[in-house]
Amino acid sequence: MKRPVAVITSLILVLALALGILLATRSPITEAANSKSPLLGTVAPALSGETLDGKTWSLAVHSKKVTVVTFWASWCGPCITEAPELSTFAWEHRSTVNLVGIVFNDYIATARAFEVKYGSLYPSLIDANGAIANSFGVTSPPTTFVLDKRGRVAASLVGPISAKQLSEVIRNIQ
Repeated sequence: MKRPVAVITSLILVLALALGILLATRSPITEAANSKSPLLGTVAPALSGETLDGKTWSLAVHSKKVTVVTFWASWCGPCITEAPELSTFAWEHRSTVNLVGIVFNDYIATARAFEVKYGSLYPSLIDANGAIANSFGVTSPPTTFVLDKRGRVAASLVGPISAKQLSEVIRNIQ
């Protein structure tokens, strides 16, 4: 009776070790994936509200430029990965592109602390009741939409995005 238990235990340990090695050596996903949003090609939903710093932001006021709308949360691991990339992008394209974040299903105090910690260089709207996320069809962060100068959804991406990838997306829609 002891021999089968020892064999099964050994097999479980070998499988656990193999899984651990596999997970430790795989490369992380470094680019967001294109998403087939039903909003592609349509005018983006209305977008306005209070920012985390207490100001008001509205797409109607900022609609003369390409606009990047990114949904994020402080509890989202991939959002932590992309936070410095988005700030880099916002700084590099500040004169030609609007970047606005949407706080997704998060506490306001925690979201503010996240912005401070990661040095956000763009405004983020508070989406307290989830109305903005629902209007864009967002179910999880990070999700990013790129709107052309006419306010139409030109690209939809799911996952952490890099400044380089976002620059390429912008270049392709202009």
